[in-house]
Amino acid sequence: MTDIAWRNSGTAIFGRGDVARLLSVRECVIAVESAFVRHARQETIPPSVLGTHVDGGGFHVKAAGMLGSAGERPLFATKINANFPANPDLRGLPTIQGIIALFDAADGRVLALMDSIEITSLRTAAATAVAAKYLAPLSAVVTICGCGEQSRHQLRALACVRSIDRVMAYDVRADRASLFARDMTRELGIEVRAIGDLRSARDATTIWVTCTPARRWFLGREHVAPGAFIAAVGADNPDKQEIEPELLASGAVVADVLDQCAAIGDLHHAIAGGLMRREDVRAELADVVSGRLSVRRTPDEVVVFDSTGTALQDVAAAAAIYARALETGDTMIVDLGGSMRP
Repeated sequence: MTDIAWRNSGTAIFGRGDVARLLSVRECVIAVESAFVRHARQETIPPSVLGTHVDGGGFHVKAAGMLGSAGERPLFATKINANFPANPDLRGLPTIQGIIALFDAADGRVLALMDSIEITSLRTAAATAVAAKYLAPLSAVVTICGCGEQSRHQLRALACVRSIDRVMAYDVRADRASLFARDMTRELGIEVRAIGDLRSARDATTIWVTCTPARRWFLGREHVAPGAFIAAVGADNPDKQEIEPELLASGAVVADVLDQCAAIGDLHHAIAGGLMRREDVRAELADVVSGRLSVRRTPDEVVVFDSTGTALQDVAAAAAIYARALETGDTMIVDLGGSMRP
């Protein structure tokens, strides 16, 4: 992580468009990988999470930080997100809405406030790419389950770490899968086609990505061939579930953050069903990227990355955006206690 110029006073403000302009998918993958390496070295303020549910959705708060090293200032970020899955269809609003606050962890200054929609999408996809870089087969035939906005970032991020031969797209809404296939074929220049049955993808798929709001598992042992890699992205509260518990129990599970996955991820359901214990999890992602632990014991073993999303990813992305903005002067600075200046 590059050092940040601390001479600026006030708080930088970034909208969604600013985030998209200042942070590419590839840059986010690099930043997130670095964050997990630093976490393995105990160079972070450990991540924490708080959540609450309301009718039709919920809110969560995630926080973490990076300790200063080699002349860097320490950073802390907290994200408040609202998650309402029915928003796009019922209200024309995004599923996720929220804000990230980036702080100087040495003196408490509020360095930046950022719209969280783009950061959440980018850093979630980046974590999948980091996990796939270390855990997925080199031969990449990808099946995406759930073809909303997050799926597009997922495929873009995977393309940063794997040469993708072809992609299959599945969604409960066939029209959404077809639109995804058309758009991503044009964007990435690879074959993407919609499918209506996950079983048809079994033998060819080496990388599965599930990014849905499902509340009961839909990807099971019958769908996944030996040696495949699964990024389970959708389960970010205890009521969500995408992966058959028996599939987790029969494979090698890697958690982004074990405590969090055991409480709200797909792992939560396998533990609740008595099929797994916390001790059965093979590694956390930080253990993998640091080289501290190896995961796959046989070529045929299925590896499941339980990705619940951690504020380590948020602080990494937020710091990269802030640093780039200060380098380019592409930001607006606000005095939260007084006037605005250009």
